Amino acid sequence: MFHSSTPFPFVHAIGDEGGRMTAAVLDGLKVVEVSAFIAAPLGGMALAQLGADVVRIDQTGGGPDLRRWPVTESGESLYWHGLNKGKRSVFLDLRSPEGQRTAQDLIVEAGIVLTNMPAKAWLSYETLVRRRPDLIMLSIRGTHDNRAAVDYTVQARTGLPFITGPARPDAPVNQLLPAWDALCAMTAAFGLLAAERRRRETGAGQLIELSLEDVALWMLGNLGYIAEIEVLKHERGVHGNDIYGAFGCDFATLDERRVMVAALTPRQWSALSAATGLGEAFGHLEKAMKADFTADADRWRCRRAIAALLEPWVAARTLAEVGAAFDSHRVLWGPYQTLRQLVESDPACSEANPLFARVHQPGIGNLLMPGSPLHFVGADPISARPSPVPGGDTRAVIAERLGLSPAALDKLVGAAPAGAAGPRGAPDQDAVSATNQVSQRNTPS
Repeated sequence: MFHSSTPFPFVHAIGDEGGRMTAAVLDGLKVVEVSAFIAAPLGGMALAQLGADVVRIDQTGGGPDLRRWPVTESGESLYWHGLNKGKRSVFLDLRSPEGQRTAQDLIVEAGIVLTNMPAKAWLSYETLVRRRPDLIMLSIRGTHDNRAAVDYTVQARTGLPFITGPARPDAPVNQLLPAWDALCAMTAAFGLLAAERRRRETGAGQLIELSLEDVALWMLGNLGYIAEIEVLKHERGVHGNDIYGAFGCDFATLDERRVMVAALTPRQWSALSAATGLGEAFGHLEKAMKADFTADADRWRCRRAIAALLEPWVAARTLAEVGAAFDSHRVLWGPYQTLRQLVESDPACSEANPLFARVHQPGIGNLLMPGSPLHFVGADPISARPSPVPGGDTRAVIAERLGLSPAALDKLVGAAPAGAAGPRGAPDQDAVSATNQVSQRNTPS
């Protein structure tokens, strides 16, 4: 069995005498992340925001996403910092034997590793599990047969871009939000926690393989897109902003704003009728079209005629007037707004929402920063935390996790400030010796 000087990682919560949780729900869970771009970094950040100690390891000087747009004038990537909040960052020369061994030591000590990098050679499960039999590893790959893929190429393959955007089936439109990456990230976090629970119960480790493309196909199947082709022999067309199989449409207001209005249930349809005062007109339309607007199918079939009645009502009112009428009757609706309008004028995207706090991000300044959207009732809120200085935790993490002395650290990572790019070339023999000492100490007996 693996022996460690640190407590066995586990998921727990600590309470005060009144039963209130006073520690983060994942306090005590250690995760090493070897990653780039979205899926693995976002999955690791989701765990970090719930209190897990997540250490991201990158090649000395930074990974391929360190300068991903958007960037500040000084070159700081808002993208990188947005996806790595609450973690610690370690730089190692992963092209050298001693850097690879140190990364392995950190993985073995933590017992859990999350990666979307090629899981081979020093990072292969077969190599790592020989050093820690109860290791949990989650490896994200592009496709189930290990081909490269990113969200944008997966989107193209799903068929959804052909039914997204304006009604032009000859012009597929990818969505801007990398939804498959985001869903893959949350699935990865869920998978790691499931494997950690199993390990606590059985003592067994686990290799988990997760395909980005399979996540997209899983959701297509769950939402009926695949069955619609197989069972109904029907391929869905392009319907713009209309909500398929129900009523939902966008309208322009008097002050040149747009709103999305939906009625997915009989109650919501009644609310829309009452708010607009169009109940009688809708009733006449029902009779003329031999329809029942409390039924989804009829609201969908008659959506253009319904929209034709609603359009002048909305167009005669300002956004504020439409909102007041809709809110007073609990209509299902929402205003369209630009990203600038969201950030500068929407209270939901401000410190009025407990999700957000204004946090100082080193190298950038004070930012409106979201924490975890999970609210554990009865627990102290987990404050939003900034992302680390890239590579800035290298010496502290290695000293804490692996017990190296300052002299041994100097030999391993150099005396330069943490995060600075180190020299390339032949391995330093003193550094190799220091790493070997750590590797021997963490090898199972």
